[in-house]
Amino acid sequence: MKILVIAPTPFFADRGTHIRILEEALALERLGNQITIATYHIGRDIPAEIDTKIDVRRIRRLLFWYKKLEAGPDWQKIILDLMLIKKVLFLARTQKPDVIHGHLHEGVLIGWIVQKLLFWRNIKLVADFHGSLTGEMVSHGYLKKGLKWFFRSIERFINGLGDWAIVSSWEGLEPIKLARGGEGAEVMLDGTSLASFNLKQSKSELRREMEISEDKFVVIYSGGLVPNKGVAHLFASIQPTLAQNPNVFFMIGGFPADYASDFVKKNNLEKFVRVVSPLSYFDMPKFNCVGDVAIDPKEIETNQASGKMLNYMSAGLPVVCFDKDNNRKYLDDGGYFCESSASGIVKGILHFASHPQEAREKGENNKKRAVDFSWEASAEKINEIYKKITS
Repeated sequence: MKILVIAPTPFFADRGTHIRILEEALALERLGNQITIATYHIGRDIPAEIDTKIDVRRIRRLLFWYKKLEAGPDWQKIILDLMLIKKVLFLARTQKPDVIHGHLHEGVLIGWIVQKLLFWRNIKLVADFHGSLTGEMVSHGYLKKGLKWFFRSIERFINGLGDWAIVSSWEGLEPIKLARGGEGAEVMLDGTSLASFNLKQSKSELRREMEISEDKFVVIYSGGLVPNKGVAHLFASIQPTLAQNPNVFFMIGGFPADYASDFVKKNNLEKFVRVVSPLSYFDMPKFNCVGDVAIDPKEIETNQASGKMLNYMSAGLPVVCFDKDNNRKYLDDGGYFCESSASGIVKGILHFASHPQEAREKGENNKKRAVDFSWEASAEKINEIYKKITS
């Protein structure tokens, strides 16, 4: 089956949205589908060491000065998305796909426009929602109060588009089902690639390689360093944690790193915090596997899934996170579920530092549980949706 994937983002960059786009596409290709990805003019190519024939097509570099890779709204994306409509229309006309698979609300809208323009082709559209459009914009501090109603109206309209909709989190399902009359929508969680976490090196060897002392209790954060990922809670937890247990060492990986690096330098925390930026998605398994515990400070207002949670689980780490349904469904009893605050994170870190055996046991349980969240399982379900809507 020919699948045209719309990625209205600078694909590929080392963050959750792109990881979902890439891993879904790779898993769908392994099932025999022919995949083309239409995306922006910037972003890394798929690494040569990955065995794939996925065809990545980019818009023209008319906005040559636009180089933003991190998450968040930007008015220039309107121009990029208009250019992406043209690219997707060209690819749909020439490649004649069976299905257009639109990621994010922008990708779904672009797919719907092209589907309607080429109505006689009877191309089907799958909407892949990663969270709330309005919630995402608000979390980045982008929307003024008077504009929220306008974008909520747009979001509700887009929520109802497509022949089928998949949603990346349990929290995100209800508004999508509501817009679609309760039908044609289901949760399709992010997955994990367990094989990439089966490292030849032991934790001790990894720590020697990264020059981390064996006796340190290592706290891991690997993900976006932007406000809507909850990193303010993470940074606010560092000094209170160290005040009570100076043996804790923080490993923070992601981008953009400006605030994190400045925070560490300003507070003279170089001996206690290491910032790795950028952190390649393909180096993440080694990064995570040096840890004793992981942090996910994201709140759920954006209805986004947390791909980092699955990567923590695959690394065999217990997770300190906020007490949200999404987190409990992922972790079951493999986490420390705290109040949505820096002080809650501090309590979680100190609890596991004081109970290392419990931390190891919860981490081992998380690794076993991660088997249930594979990209292959998600791709099988998506493939069945393709067959259902095209039959």
